[in-house]
Amino acid sequence: MPSTDSPRPSRRALLGFSAAAAAALAAPFPAFAGSPDFDQWRDNFRARALSRGISDETYSRVMGRLEPDMSVFAQLRDQPEFSEQTWQYINRRVSDWRIFAGKEALRKNAALFARIELDFGVERGTLLALWGVESAYGDPLVQQNHMRPVFPSLAALAWNEPRRKAYWEAELINALQIVQRGWSTPEQMRGSWAGAMGHTQWMPEVWLNVGFDYDGDGRVSPFGTPDDALGSTARFLVNRGKYRRNEHWGFEVRNHGVRAGGSKTYQEWAARGVTRADGAAFPQPKATAKLWVPEPGGPEFLLGPNFYAVRSYNPSMNYALAIVHLGDRILGGGPFIQPFPGSERALTLAEVQEMQTRLTRAGFDTGGTDGRVGNDTMRAVKDFQLKAGIAPADGYGGLKVLALLRQGA
Repeated sequence: MPSTDSPRPSRRALLGFSAAAAAALAAPFPAFAGSPDFDQWRDNFRARALSRGISDETYSRVMGRLEPDMSVFAQLRDQPEFSEQTWQYINRRVSDWRIFAGKEALRKNAALFARIELDFGVERGTLLALWGVESAYGDPLVQQNHMRPVFPSLAALAWNEPRRKAYWEAELINALQIVQRGWSTPEQMRGSWAGAMGHTQWMPEVWLNVGFDYDGDGRVSPFGTPDDALGSTARFLVNRGKYRRNEHWGFEVRNHGVRAGGSKTYQEWAARGVTRADGAAFPQPKATAKLWVPEPGGPEFLLGPNFYAVRSYNPSMNYALAIVHLGDRILGGGPFIQPFPGSERALTLAEVQEMQTRLTRAGFDTGGTDGRVGNDTMRAVKDFQLKAGIAPADGYGGLKVLALLRQGA
């Protein structure tokens, strides 16, 4: 199957990194100049871990015979670079597969989402979208095929990654604390090359400081049933993102020459000539919002506080827009009324599967033909574009790429 999206390691605030490439251990990677031998570093690091409350027994259990996963350095160097326009970014994340799978995830977990809405006021569409983008709704195949043991990865980075050494050391100690608390075992703790784990891709720091026991089983876990992961994410959105109960994130609007100018009530925006794109009335005229125009000539939006609550989860406007739009689509909403300039409609699920099948037959490995577009499929598209002389070779698999594949290009 294709891999899921792989954000960069800067997303420390919450749910750091999504699934990386397949979890095969690579050949030994040469140590950086001046780095101590790993065995020596591991012995020296014990004192630091013990000073942070890790017992000698826990350290020996986890680190005693551990070997570093040196493939993480290739991942760190060679993260895929794809130049996505805003409409491409949205299309890839608000895909038919994620919409259909999100509806099914809601059907299976309706009681959980109702409980979260009651307890925290976070609307189910937002959480469904976050869950879908971060881990394909907890698909066990993601865990099985795209995750690796996190301790060898974190140990390698703590030992031999000079730019953020203190950060990786802290995350390794956080992971050791999780084992010491009995919340998980080293064997269960599988994640991305950077150490993010579970349904909503928790880094160890998030697991310790944000996660809580929402299912009442006596431990905090991002694995297994999604209760802890989704309940904790909802609480994060409320506590850190200031999410407001019973407010929508915002609306696509038609703007008749009004300039952006700070936060105003929907009533005030309407008086200035800003109307909903679908022609409906604003349901809470006294709630506040800000006007945002991502690109001239494209869709325009009034964004309420809950949009920025989602943005607190990942400091990207495009990410937040993809999440709230995917949430609306899962709950039955339609695509944006005003298209982005130069955009294509998103491929249907059947079209994505056809594209993946044709790429695979042509010798470009998409990692599967299930209709999900992750890094494997994007690499395959980019390689096809380069071989076919298509510019730009941006890795975006859309209608133009599918048409060329159908022509046998």
